[in-house]
Amino acid sequence: MQIFDRSSIRQTSSTSRTSRTSSSSGASDASRTSGLAESFPLLAGAAVGIGGVGAALALADVDSPLRAPFTLFFLFAAPAAALAGALPRLDALTRTVVAVIGAGALNLLVAQAMLATHVWSVRGGVLAVGMLSAAPLLTTLARGPYGPGARGGHHRQGG
Repeated sequence: MQIFDRSSIRQTSSTSRTSRTSSSSGASDASRTSGLAESFPLLAGAAVGIGGVGAALALADVDSPLRAPFTLFFLFAAPAAALAGALPRLDALTRTVVAVIGAGALNLLVAQAMLATHVWSVRGGVLAVGMLSAAPLLTTLARGPYGPGARGGHHRQGG
């Protein structure tokens, strides 16, 4: 019976990880990255479609097995996309975390406000989250990619 201590196990596992990582080629990493970049518009379009169908099913009060999952997707994806678009200077991971947490907070605040005022309904909740998500998204689109005043072309010449 052999007894191993933790340091020898860690050293062995890190050595095997290093050998596996060094054996992979840079070309395959580049092709995976470009493949993901090429499929991003397709994934974004599918997400918008699923969210739109979810909102439409909820607002039209259609009985469908897809209504609950698609509406739930809309309730998290719409505010998360709006918040992520409003935070362009953050790195991708930070922006994703802030957007998802902000989407959850927005959903909770809408539900709390509607329950406190005794006006809760599924349609009203979806409509409120959609409108509150559209506000920062439209502001971001109006501002443009480089901030206010970047589109105007009013650049001062030195002198």
